[in-house]
This record gives sequence, structure tokens and C-alpha cells, in this order.
Amino acid sequence: MTISADRLLSHAHDLFRFFGAPSVNPKGGFYQLDGNGAPIIGGENGTLRELHETTRMAHCYALGTLMGIEGAREIMDHAMDFLLHGHRDTVNGGYFWGVDDSGPLRSDKQAYGHAFVLLAAASAGLAGHPEAKALHEDVLTVILARFWDDTAGAMTEEYTADWQSLSDYRGQNSNMHSTEALMAAYETWGDARCLEMAVRIAERVINTNARKAGWVVPEHFDQNWNVDPDFAGDPMFRPAGTTPGHALEWARLLVQLWHLTDRAHDWMKEAALALFETAVTQGWSEPRGGFHYTLEWDGTPAMRNRFWWPCCEGAAAASVLANLTQDQTIADWETKIWKVLETDFIDHAKGGWWPEVDENGAPRTTVFKGKPDIYHALQACLIPLFPQDKGIGPSIKARAA
Repeated sequence: MTISADRLLSHAHDLFRFFGAPSVNPKGGFYQLDGNGAPIIGGENGTLRELHETTRMAHCYALGTLMGIEGAREIMDHAMDFLLHGHRDTVNGGYFWGVDDSGPLRSDKQAYGHAFVLLAAASAGLAGHPEAKALHEDVLTVILARFWDDTAGAMTEEYTADWQSLSDYRGQNSNMHSTEALMAAYETWGDARCLEMAVRIAERVINTNARKAGWVVPEHFDQNWNVDPDFAGDPMFRPAGTTPGHALEWARLLVQLWHLTDRAHDWMKEAALALFETAVTQGWSEPRGGFHYTLEWDGTPAMRNRFWWPCCEGAAAASVLANLTQDQTIADWETKIWKVLETDFIDHAKGGWWPEVDENGAPRTTVFKGKPDIYHALQACLIPLFPQDKGIGPSIKARAA
């Protein structure tokens, strides 16, 4: 670990404070925060609560509960209550993507969002939430019945409220986060099906598709899992081209999966190292550092603005891989990435982390507004503090025992 444990914990505690009480919407769910850390109350951003935001708050403040952070349990409980009584569709099953005080504003059902419901249930279960097991059973039933394609060994993508298919699109992003959530569910509840599903997704997305692409992670596919290189969708969740941050995220997840499967799949370690090397080689931005958000298929930068979450994933992946290999070059990458985070992304004056900066380090809002999310930043702070043979929640709980 090339950054001190005290500094990492200090950053984590700052994040818990910044996103804690100010984010809580008394009517349920959470406000987005502006650049000053104040809740955005007016307009759609002040009423819409999206599923990934509610679930990530549940997950992160469950981790905070395990760490003994003051007030974390109350925020976890608040998030879980809104998941069960705000996002959950009591008629057709599943969880609405976006809701307001009156009900669903976006009633579609997304694999990406359901992956985070599964993750929230696992982390809340570790933290002792009384409804976590029921939430786990409910969302896993939905995932198996509606999203899981056993022939493909991967998740389908998106449906209407009454489970009519919205498109033939298949995406690696939802499958990557499903892998993360399935591993967490396995570690919390011991369901071997979850681990088997995680392995099958990784086999398809990484060992087949990324290997074939020279350790670049193809993002977008048709219903038969043929790569769609020309796809250009939502710049937040489905950007055009390739996304180095996802290769870095997969590198970390593959090491965890390798350990959970008793190191039975040597390709996972090979792939993790190859994905990291390709991402830092192609995606690193000079001269200030950080990662270009997206690349063209030939590896040239497409969107040059740098986002916080690829740096978070890069720092976490470097920590995990340096610990695994004892490779000083990888450890040096961890140091370089943290320097960029602390120079360009962490707002030392007002708190929180800027989500997007330009090539000169100035905050920008082309994709993300305000300071929108604790999830990536918090995990970047916590992952280096623990051994990487299990997920972050089980690691925290084991150390606290």
C-alpha cells in the first residue's frame, strides 16, 4: 500500500460526513448534492430518486455501520426502507429505475439497477439489517426469472414495468456490476448459484470477449452477444467506444473472483494483469494524469475529460494487483493515481470529490452534476486497507470481529 492507512481512513470519514445527513430526503431516498454539498431540491433532480443511487447509499452506509461510523446505521435503514417501499413494484415485481414522492417517474426495470439491489441486500445483511435477507431473496428471484439468460451465461438488459423487453441490447456494464453483486451475495448468504453465475459472466465478458479484443473490454452487444462497435448510447452508463475505467474495475473484481473460486481459474489472474496494463497504457492522460473517460477502438482518446470513478477504480486495482504480485511498477501506479485524486478531484475546501475535470484540472459538468456519488470514492479508500481474498464488506466485518 503506497498511501498511508491514516490518510485513506481520513478520506473515507470525510466522505461519510459529506454524503450523510445532507443527502437524506425526509420523504424517502436521497437528494443529489451540488458542488457545495447542499441538496438539490428544485427541478427534476430534486424529486427523482434513481435506483442505483438509493442502493449505493444502502451499500456504503452498511459498510459504515460495520466500521462503527456514527449515524451510518440510520442512513442504511433509510435507504433500505425506500428500496422496499419506494422502488419496489408491488404489482409486477422488481424495482423501478426512477421514482418521486408520488411513484415511478421511470418505471423501467434495468439489470444495472437490480445488480445494485442485490449488492445492497448483501452489505445490509452483513450489517445486521432485519429485512436484508428478504430483500436478497426477492431480488435474486427477479434476477433469475427476468434477467438471467442461462444459455448465454449473462444478464439481459431492460424491460418495461410489466416485463416486456425494451430492446435487444446487451451490455457489459450491467454484467460487470452483476458480477460484483453476485460475489457479495455469495459471501453473505452462501448461495453457490451466485458464485457460479459470476464465473459465467466473467468467462463471457472477459475471458472470451476482452481476450479476443486484445484486453480491451467491449462494452456493447446485440442480443446474440455480437460486439456492436458503433453503438452510441447514454454517455453516463453506455458511452460510445471503450471505457478504460471498466477494464480497471474488472481487474479488481477478477482477483476477488479468483480467490473466491479457490484460485481454480488461472486465467482470471492473467486477465486482471492484462486488463490493467492495457488500460493504463492506452487510457492514461498526460501531462496531468488520470484517465480519459472513453477511447476510440484504435485506442485514441474520444472524451478527454477525466472522471473520478476511473481513477478510483484504477487506484483500487493497482492496490489489489500490487499486493498480489509485489510488483513495484504496479505499486507506483497506485501512487500516481492517488496524486491525481488528491490534486484534481478531492475538494479539500468544501468536501466531496469533483466527478469530472478537464485537461487542466478545472471541474466540468458535461455528464455529471454537482457531487453525485459516494460509492467509487469510498471503495477506493477502503479496499487497500484489507486483504483482497474477499469482498470489502466481509473484510471489514472480519476485522471488527
